[in-house]
Amino acid sequence: MRNVHLLGVSALALAIAAPAYAQTSAADNNSIAEIVVTATKREQTLQDVPISVAVTGQQTIERAQVRDLIDLQSVVPSLKVSQFNATGQTNFVIRGFGNGNGNDGIESSVGVFIDGVYRSRSAAALDDLPEVERIEVLRGPQSTLFGKNVSAGAISIVTKKPQFEFGGKIEGTYGNYNTRQLKGTITGPLSDTLAARLSASVNKRDGFFTNTTTGNDVNDRDRWSIRGDVLWEPTDKTSFRVIADYNKINETCCGVTSIYNGPATLAIAAVLKKPISDTTRIFDRNVIFNTDPSNKLSGKGISGQLDHDFGFAKLTAITAYRKQTSSSFQDIDFTGADISNNRTANAIKTFTQEVRLASSGDGPLNWLIGGFYQNEKLDTGRTITYGSDVRGFAEALSGPVPATLLGALPATLRPALTGRSNLYALEFLQSLATPTLVRPGSTYFQAGQGLNDYYNMKQKSYSLFGQVDYAVTDKLTLTGGLAYMNDEKNARSNVVMNDPFSALNLGAVPQFPALGLPGNLYSALGALQFFYGNDPTHGPVNYPNASESGRLKGDKVTYAVRAAYDFGAINAYVSYSTGWKAGAYNLSSDSRPPNANGVGRTAKPEDVSVYELGVKANFPGGYANVAVFKQSIKGFQSNAFTGLGYSLVNAGEESVKGFELDSAWRPVQWLNLAASVTYLDPKYDSFTGAACVTFDTVRCPVDPATGRRPNFRNLTGDTPAGIPKWNFSTSATINHDIGDTWSGYARVEYDYSSKVQLTETVSPALASYDMNIVNASLGVISKASQLEISLWARNLTNDKSLISAFPTVAQDGSYSGYPNAPRTYGVTVRKSF
Repeated sequence: MRNVHLLGVSALALAIAAPAYAQTSAADNNSIAEIVVTATKREQTLQDVPISVAVTGQQTIERAQVRDLIDLQSVVPSLKVSQFNATGQTNFVIRGFGNGNGNDGIESSVGVFIDGVYRSRSAAALDDLPEVERIEVLRGPQSTLFGKNVSAGAISIVTKKPQFEFGGKIEGTYGNYNTRQLKGTITGPLSDTLAARLSASVNKRDGFFTNTTTGNDVNDRDRWSIRGDVLWEPTDKTSFRVIADYNKINETCCGVTSIYNGPATLAIAAVLKKPISDTTRIFDRNVIFNTDPSNKLSGKGISGQLDHDFGFAKLTAITAYRKQTSSSFQDIDFTGADISNNRTANAIKTFTQEVRLASSGDGPLNWLIGGFYQNEKLDTGRTITYGSDVRGFAEALSGPVPATLLGALPATLRPALTGRSNLYALEFLQSLATPTLVRPGSTYFQAGQGLNDYYNMKQKSYSLFGQVDYAVTDKLTLTGGLAYMNDEKNARSNVVMNDPFSALNLGAVPQFPALGLPGNLYSALGALQFFYGNDPTHGPVNYPNASESGRLKGDKVTYAVRAAYDFGAINAYVSYSTGWKAGAYNLSSDSRPPNANGVGRTAKPEDVSVYELGVKANFPGGYANVAVFKQSIKGFQSNAFTGLGYSLVNAGEESVKGFELDSAWRPVQWLNLAASVTYLDPKYDSFTGAACVTFDTVRCPVDPATGRRPNFRNLTGDTPAGIPKWNFSTSATINHDIGDTWSGYARVEYDYSSKVQLTETVSPALASYDMNIVNASLGVISKASQLEISLWARNLTNDKSLISAFPTVAQDGSYSGYPNAPRTYGVTVRKSF
């Protein structure tokens, strides 16, 4: 089949990397060389892999200052990566699909693999990247080859193997915000058949934000990692690779600021006299916490990969064990008042095993079969406690005792409640009936009360997969893939509520009819029930129990079919593929028994299907590729943060149709141009169980009898939030020889995303943003000494936008958000040997 460039190849990656590729003749000086990938679990060139995959090479990673997967999105337009209120809360989205952030019971729809090892939680992929050969981003469901939780796509990171020639690299970076990074790698032979590589990095930076209450930085960097890699090749047919790594993060994260102060937040300033954020200056990057947040995360693991060539086929077996722990502390009211604090922690132990056999040979038939197994144990939870200012805050929200109540009371009781709050009145009237249980002013909303919200889950899953490629003619190749996936989760909750006010059934509170009080006297206090107020039991129901097994099991067969045809200068393919992601547990305090009036314990599996048509064309010095697709997810696992917990429900169906255009052109040897465009048109085809919100008064009206809104609203026909309609990326790179021993380059990149509502739980009037990012670098290279010095800048124009937004915790009608990173710049010195 004639070589043409695969649709979806990262234009930016090729534009930057092309100057490093060797040209075979003067006539080829403007050409872009081939890239080898393993997107289909076997080595193939991009030109021969008719799927949508973006590839970022080592030179792109270095010159574009891609330090971790969060930075990767700047060179892969269809990928979006966001970090929220903790170092380990990172979300990956491909073509608008992705979830799993914040709720440990949900696995991401985008699978992350490092050297073939599946990372089950997104936080596991945050350590600074080691010596990387390439990063492949596969768009669309990949279940027939990767099997595990890749219903939206996959990110595959391939690191450099140990070499049998001594060499290495050391790199130092210094930039604004006191950025200091040092990383290095060294490799060489230990014997004729044994080679090793040792890599390490230290990454430190002052914070982007200042906590005006304490004066300390927030959103700093403080992480280090070390990685050992040994390669044994006893014969030319057998190799065995062992990788062990350890990384640690200890950071003050993350910066959150108010974007709208509702009545509850304004009461903190007016009544408690505590500072709150100025919502007219959200990009001053000043935050107000009464204590600094903290995040600690560590990850370690070991993997072994065996490769053996039987002649007719090649065997690959990858065994891995990983352990990740994290803990965080945060002032979750995001004000100068001491209202509520949150401590979270988790521990995840994961064992995975993959075995696959891929055919060898040049015949018309190629095949691959394999299997994958995962066994994981997860312990996770949080403790939310009220602070010293919570009582005054609750009394302010409850409002003063109305004149109608005072007038209904006997004259002897009126002085005790005159000028008091409704909350105090509740305690006072209850104390008349139960004086030993309730004391006015010291029963509800006391410091130390709150919620212990803990869970553990054990998961076993496996998949069997296979794929066959058959060259019908020299120009036509047909592909078929099949996978069977099986997943079982066993979960247990241990939730203890220490908030006696939330435990009240306000509708059943004695109404003292002899006093002539109205039946709905306490309905106005319903909004103060921060936990389980919308649950008939007004308290947690732990599981397993008599009616809930705590077990979730499912299986699915997925498949993919594809036809690729070589027309000569133009190649085309058409494909249909399906994907599946297992059901999920809602491991948060919004979890309710199935028969309760609230969010269920679990979400059903996701079923994905995608139709795709791709056309790829080469022309002198470049290429232009386009893919048109329609992708849908039935049962999309919506995981909306509602202020204290997560609303985990299945959307009936969410779909997106669109196209991706990638092009690169090298008109002359010293100039590389590239451009990529992604257009997405998403829609909720059916979604009747979306979380209710304050700002949607039509679909979420307040019930005057209870003071509460419905749990759900209908978003059928609406456009899903967080998916920009247009994404555009373009770059230009100039390369120039400076004498015989030096060369230089200059590069500029522009990334654009159209304006979009960030999340369904915040009004689009408050949280709709576009993105206009300019990155640039300028460098010189000494060919003789293998020394490179570069000046770089990210977000050069200091574009300001929010990454995401959410309803402010325990402050109904207020909203908070995460500002993006400001302009950063620095100098990097890199020495190879």
